[in-house]
Amino acid sequence: MNQFYKNILLSVEKEEIEVSRSKKSVIDEAYHMVLFLDRTLSELKVRMISTGFESIMEEIFFFKNIKPQILGKLIFYNKIVRIESFSPTNADLIETYYTEQIKILNIEYKKHIVNSDFYSYYRTRRTDKDEYFFRLGNINYFDGLNSFFFEVDREFSTFYDFKIARILAFDLLYNYLDCRIDPEKTSPIYDPEIASKKQFSWTHSKNALIELIYALHVSGSLSHGRGSLKKLGILFEELFEIKLGDIHHAFHQMKFRAGEKASYLNFLKNSLEQYMDKDL
Repeated sequence: MNQFYKNILLSVEKEEIEVSRSKKSVIDEAYHMVLFLDRTLSELKVRMISTGFESIMEEIFFFKNIKPQILGKLIFYNKIVRIESFSPTNADLIETYYTEQIKILNIEYKKHIVNSDFYSYYRTRRTDKDEYFFRLGNINYFDGLNSFFFEVDREFSTFYDFKIARILAFDLLYNYLDCRIDPEKTSPIYDPEIASKKQFSWTHSKNALIELIYALHVSGSLSHGRGSLKKLGILFEELFEIKLGDIHHAFHQMKFRAGEKASYLNFLKNSLEQYMDKDL
């Protein structure tokens, strides 16, 4: 990433930190960021049209990694303005309201994102079709485009950069709504610690992660075993950007394994002991 793009992303993060420390309401905070991010994208468009890209790789990098981060947050903050504008004032209705918002989000996620071939391409970090997805003017109309494409600014979008932005916005919204439901959690719109977690990915099997989640829960290692396994599963899904599905069903199947039932925990134990022995 060149210094210009680093500075753009740093300016966004700085603005988020500053506005999160202000005395503004959630709606005012989100509205402030909508204006800031919209202005940032407009400035990027002017620069791109006037100077272009130095190489194909820069063009791909911009539409795959830079613009979606900014546009994704713009979509997120705009959605927050709408959600909070209709939030009930009655405390007894708050949890029901945000739970319903999560249900709506899950329906949209399944309908528009998670079942698409592009979602799989992006989540698995493939690069073989990057020149098709992230270069201007490479749209194949025979693919059966979503009608929304015809409203896209084709001087400043490959259409697929919007798809990534939407995925990122959904991740942010899910975390936000989960925080609003659980009164024990803080619910700032921007949390640097949450943002920093996105750099990690789970590289073992899903069952291995589920085994670890159950072990941490039943051993009381996390919050002394308080809290639901469902919320713990959601936490790890957000942390590692992975969908675990029905963890209760998966764990039930593990109980009938032949041989070692806690195979992943034994693998961890052996790996750590071997690493310790190297230092002797």
